[in-house]
Amino acid sequence: MTTSLEDTRFGVYVHWPFCASKCPYCDFNSHVRMGGIDEERFRTAFCRELGHVAALTGRRTVTSIFFGGGTPSLMEPETVGSILTEIARHWTVADDVEVTLEANPSSVEARRFVGYRAAGINRVSLGVQSVRDGELKTLGRLHTAAEAKAAVTIAQRTFARVSFDLIYARPGQTLDAWRAELSEALALTAGHISLYQLTIEAGTPFAALHAAGKLAVLKDALAEDLYFLTQDLTAEAGLPAYETSNHARSGEESRHNLLYWRYGAYAGVGPGAHGRLLIGDERHATVTERHPERWLARVESAGHGLVESSPLTRSEQADEMLLMGLRLAEGLDLTRLARLSGLQPRPQTIDGLVAQGLLERFGSGTRIKTAGRGRFVLNQLVLSLASSFEPAAAKNQERGGFAPSCSPTRAFALDPFLGSNRSQ
Repeated sequence: MTTSLEDTRFGVYVHWPFCASKCPYCDFNSHVRMGGIDEERFRTAFCRELGHVAALTGRRTVTSIFFGGGTPSLMEPETVGSILTEIARHWTVADDVEVTLEANPSSVEARRFVGYRAAGINRVSLGVQSVRDGELKTLGRLHTAAEAKAAVTIAQRTFARVSFDLIYARPGQTLDAWRAELSEALALTAGHISLYQLTIEAGTPFAALHAAGKLAVLKDALAEDLYFLTQDLTAEAGLPAYETSNHARSGEESRHNLLYWRYGAYAGVGPGAHGRLLIGDERHATVTERHPERWLARVESAGHGLVESSPLTRSEQADEMLLMGLRLAEGLDLTRLARLSGLQPRPQTIDGLVAQGLLERFGSGTRIKTAGRGRFVLNQLVLSLASSFEPAAAKNQERGGFAPSCSPTRAFALDPFLGSNRSQ
């Protein structure tokens, strides 16, 4: 059996679910607690759940750790340090481990950066979202453009690696306005920037406004023009896209997020966290209780907040690999897909999509990636390829596994290709 580098990497995702306020576009599992929380109880619960997950996975070497949310920069540095210590107690931590913390760019949270560095954080991702005050107000952000720029500068002085997010394709945005704003943001960028097109997510205030006709979204043609302008400007600045919405200088890519997109294994702890664990020879999908206080009660009574832990069928694994891998500029390794899932898309289906200019074959035909307008129709590409799955040649498969199933993949919905409004 051949083992790829992606199969040996292991990450830990820690979900901190609390925010100072809820942004109107955000559908993430984030909660506002005006009266505050008992952080010590939550800290203890995170450490306890880590122990339970470690018992499932056995000893692994952790190559990346990611504190997401919510707003992890609302945590005290001591809480971050305790969680990192617990991770090191249960698993081996790689010498070059990447440890990322998402943060708001407010002046209050920026003052904690030195404490986070001392706790073990070596990479920060800032939820800037815009460098225009009016747009920040529309997006429901609590910081100003000046605070955001100051936080980026402080972060770059404090951490070796810094990224920040912007949201574009906002209502009323023009090509000229985005060109000016993105150019200004790129001048602040050191090695990595995430650029997400605004999507209207069900159940959010923006969705209600859109349904009432009070929020107009951009026409598809303009959204595409904004996307291609984004690719041109970032490439010129030396930060080409390595994933649909993520841009980096060589070597500055987010290792933890690459773990997801390359379909590696990772533990998910905290309210509403998802994981992909290798338990024995099986890949399991795990999900924890979403509601923070209910999650806390579960952990205190049972030692964990898991509400689902079940093996993925081979077809589910194949669906997930397609959806994640086709987001990458490096594309999807068809040989690894066959080895892990026992399935492969029919060559005729791939050839047809290549002929339409939606897919590209490369790497002696063993890899595929999106091309042209294929970047905007990922759902259709995934469904076309998945519906054509057939058993792979026996020599390309790993032994063992599960019978193919037509059930849909559980945790990775077929999202719009340019979607996912990342926020902290």
